[in-house]
Amino acid sequence: MTNKSMNVKVSEAKEHIPALVTMSTAEKAVHGKSLIGRLNNRIATVITDTVGTMWCAYMFVLLALVSLPDAIQSENPITIVGWCAQTFLQLVLLPIIIVGQNIQAEQSDKRAKTDHKTLTAVHTLTREIHQLSELTDKQLKINNTSERLQSIEEKLSLLLAKSN
Repeated sequence: MTNKSMNVKVSEAKEHIPALVTMSTAEKAVHGKSLIGRLNNRIATVITDTVGTMWCAYMFVLLALVSLPDAIQSENPITIVGWCAQTFLQLVLLPIIIVGQNIQAEQSDKRAKTDHKTLTAVHTLTREIHQLSELTDKQLKINNTSERLQSIEEKLSLLLAKSN
């Protein structure tokens, strides 16, 4: 990495402002900010929130059990397996999987918010350290200049003393 490319990245880092990406930001990215996009987001969210509950899973169990007696009475193994796979598993597992994903998403959101707070604090402290470092560098340069001026004054004093 060249010095120039490092300087660009350092300057970009100095100007960086940490941002928290929220659910509303993500929703706008999926369907857009238009009225239709907001409507689509709302419909999808309501359906997901409704289907993604354990109460919905219990309702789907009851719904699936309605056709169980017919599947058993058919005494056809394919019908019974079909009921298990297509009716019960698909119908009941759908909301349970959504519930699990909602729990995982909530955990992820909480971690992201905590990480954001931590990274924002680290960013703030890093900027302060950088500012202090720049001040220290300036002070060192001033001190170095002062020492050099003092050395020149001493040499001038010696030269003046020799010339007198």
